[in-house]
Amino acid sequence: LEIFVNILNMNDNSPVFEQTNLTKVVPEDTKVNATIVARQDLSTSDADLDIIFYELTTLVPDTDGYFAIKGVNNPEIYLQKALDYEKFNLTTLVLYARDRPVDSTDTTNTATATINIFIEQADTKPPWFLPCTFINMDKSICISSPYTGRVNISEMSTEPLILEPGPIYAIDPDYTLNEKIVYSIVGGDTDKVFSVDADTGNLTMNKVATSLDSYLLQVMAAQVNNKQKYSVVSVEIKVINKSDYPPYFESGIYNGTVFVGLAPRSFVFQAGNLSAPLMITAVDDDFPNV
Repeated sequence: LEIFVNILNMNDNSPVFEQTNLTKVVPEDTKVNATIVARQDLSTSDADLDIIFYELTTLVPDTDGYFAIKGVNNPEIYLQKALDYEKFNLTTLVLYARDRPVDSTDTTNTATATINIFIEQADTKPPWFLPCTFINMDKSICISSPYTGRVNISEMSTEPLILEPGPIYAIDPDYTLNEKIVYSIVGGDTDKVFSVDADTGNLTMNKVATSLDSYLLQVMAAQVNNKQKYSVVSVEIKVINKSDYPPYFESGIYNGTVFVGLAPRSFVFQAGNLSAPLMITAVDDDFPNV
């Protein structure tokens, strides 16, 4: 008597990842759709020879949507959305491998692999002149205000000019890189009256200004490692007559008279002369005829 016995394969083995813990460093400027972890680095085996179904999740809040797998049966991880180092610089992904579909009612065996992703800041932003004001919620764009200063006509200043709202200064907003910045005047100084220190940004005079016209300089801050990463700011220098004397009031004390019940914005009259409004005046000996 011949007896044929067929052995039925039971689903009694779990998928096995060759690597259960991986670490990847991803540059911030990595292109969307680029492969982050190759399929062979996430390969699994199953002694039951089942088809493996994959699912990718993230453990770090607000970092979902950036990384995805190519398909339910293809664990290759790719970049799905552009990275921003200012938003996050690391995340942890968990890749699930199952021997049944996610919605299956059959007994399912599962394995997991952990992928640690570190974002490496890239040189993506041009210099910012300070102070500046952020114009968007993620603080990726900062707009600076023009600088202003004054010089006396026909007078040579040997010290760096005092500017508002402060000295010329720019930073590399890719702060972990902090590339060196150099300054130069790129417009508005046809007579070469001014110079800017390439390293410090200090603005000085080469010669006297001979006209009361203002100078509207264009100062550029550029990265040494990449001159295409630059910003330009306006610097208005007003040329004025030299002021030797401070203004002063013509009288040390002014006396006035008001009446009870007067409406707001009514005149205050001179004490003893109710027909003449009280006037407080100041003079400046630098302008005797004004």
